[in-house]
This record gives sequence, structure tokens and C-alpha cells, in this order.
Amino acid sequence: MGRKLKALGLLATAVLTLGIVGCSSEGASGGGGGDLDVGIVLPTKDEPRWVQDETRFKDALADSDYTTEILFSQGSSAKEKENVETLISKGMDVLIIAPHDGTAAGSAVEAAKDEGITVISYDRLITDTEAIDYYVTFDSVAVGEAQGQYLVDNADGTGVPLYLYAGAASDNNAFLFFEGAWNVLQPKIADGTFVIANSSEAEALKDKADLSREELGSILGQVTTNWDPSEAKNKAETHLTSAGSDLKGDVSILAPNDGTARSIADVFATDGAISDYTITGQDAEKASIQYIIDGKQSMTVFKDVRTLVTDAMGMAVDVLDGNTPETTATYDNGSMEVEAKQTDVIVVDQDNVKAELIDSGYYEASEFSGLE
Repeated sequence: MGRKLKALGLLATAVLTLGIVGCSSEGASGGGGGDLDVGIVLPTKDEPRWVQDETRFKDALADSDYTTEILFSQGSSAKEKENVETLISKGMDVLIIAPHDGTAAGSAVEAAKDEGITVISYDRLITDTEAIDYYVTFDSVAVGEAQGQYLVDNADGTGVPLYLYAGAASDNNAFLFFEGAWNVLQPKIADGTFVIANSSEAEALKDKADLSREELGSILGQVTTNWDPSEAKNKAETHLTSAGSDLKGDVSILAPNDGTARSIADVFATDGAISDYTITGQDAEKASIQYIIDGKQSMTVFKDVRTLVTDAMGMAVDVLDGNTPETTATYDNGSMEVEAKQTDVIVVDQDNVKAELIDSGYYEASEFSGLE
């Protein structure tokens, strides 16, 4: 609880600061001399995670004099670029962008940088461009390590079938999540605790602790869900149909996020040859918290969006005030080392769901059934 309380304290301080410190775009670097302080571009409204982010951004600035506009790209890089151009035309000084496609977003942010706008890559890293000033993120490798460790801690015996799933290969975070999980799972695959059930590429690399980007990509190419619950469901059905009885029974499942975890869990729950499963997730989506309470999803990695939003807006305010934002790490995006600020993550399961998500005020107890 120590890290959690610290994060909440930082959040309260930052929101208070945003509420009492006024700033306009006058005198700040930026494009067009308009009235927009901060432009925010999020990837889609179709995932609860990003709708939560929209709400948190609005809440963070509700009582301040800062002006902001939030646009959604709806899974389209073309729309994403159009959104950035729209915000440039309104004279924004700082762009906060969570890219739909980390590489394709390069052209959009380069247009912003050409106008002298400060670019903050949010949650997902924009790759293969030098048109980024800062990156605000959860520790993505730590997310994967937390998922992997949970599976290790809950594995019983040896030869446990391990089903691997990943996010979209267009999202740099998907590589980092899987890298983190592999860091923890690989030694336990090599020693026989786990048996890979659904990836010949992962099986071929099972004795290799450190994977190259290309090797990670070869595995992701087989087990990607593209962050799509429907695609995750179809893959899980295909994998279980082809799996022999030796790859069923009590199984472990690395699911990349909550939306895909629920779909995959529903498939495994209906297979009579699956006696029990442990499945990971991330984002602490409301529907998955109910699944955890009901015993249908094992865990989620809680990434407190309030803190991430606070970090992003704190960076933006520093820029607008002419100060240098605080950073804690760097990330290689393929073209440069990007200065970054990382936010901690928390594992949530049945044992601590109330303490971390209800008592902290993130959700209301009335939003769930069966919560003790």
C-alpha cells in the first residue's frame, strides 16, 4: 500500500497545482498563436481504458485555466494524423498523443514538431522518429513481469500447459509486455515447469533468455490478438480445438489485457477438458474486476490512470511554464533515446481488489456484485 498512497498523494498535489496555477499559450513555443494549450489524441473510444483516460484528463483540468481538446483516432492512423493537424491549426503548444500505430504516428508528430510544438508520447511509444520530446508511461516491462510472475507463483507441479497471447505487433508496448513476461516465464519453460501449448516460434526459442526484437516479433506474429477481444476469442478456440489432452487440464494463460483476457477466459471455461486455468490481464477494467470477483479472471495489472494523467499533464504544465519536466528513464524508439517518466503498476487479484480499487476511490463498491 505504500506505493499506492504515495501515488495518490502525488495525484492530489498535481491536481491542486493545476487548479490554482493559470497559464495561457502566450509566450510559449507552439504553432499558430491560438488559444489551445494542450491537444490530446487518444487511439480509440472502443476500449474502456481510453474512455477512462478521457475522463481523467477532463477531471485533471476541470478547475484550471488551461485549455485542452481531446480527439480520438478510432484505430486509424489517417484519422490520427488528421486529428493532429486539426489541433495544430488551433495553435496548440503541447501535444499529448497515445498512438494507434507507433511507427505510423511518426509523420503526425513530425508535423507538430515542425510547428515548434512539444510532443509527449503517452502510454505507447512512438517509434522510428526524432520528433518526440518526452514519453509518459507505465513501466511496460514491469507489467509483463508481473503477469509472468503471477503465472509462476500459481503453477502447480511441472509440465503445466502454457498458452501465450500478445497485443498488437503495431504497438511497441506489446513487445515490452511480452518481453517482461518472457523474462520471468522463460526459466520456468526451460526447466519444465511450463510446456508451451500454442506457439511453435516460442517453443523454438524456449532455451533463449534474451530475445531480439525480431525474435519477439516472430512469437507475436503467431499469438497476437491485435488487442481485439473477438480475435482473441477466435485464436483461443483454434488453439483449444487443435490441442491434445496433454495440453489441457490445469493450464496457465498469458493474456495481454483485460478485454482479451475475458474473451479467452470464456473460451477456456467452456472446454470440458480444462479443469482449471490461471489467466492474466491488465488495465483493471470494470468488467474484469467483476470477473476477478467471480473467479473467472485470475488477476489484472492495475495501471492507475489518474497517476499517468497527472504525470502527463504535469509535464505539459512544466513545458508551458518554461520549465524542464522531471524524467526517470529513457526508452530507445529506434531513432533516439526518449526521456521518459515511468509510473508504477500494482497486481490486483481477489485478495486485494477491495483495498486497491475500492478503498482507494478508483471504483465504487456499488458498481460490483459479490464484493466482500
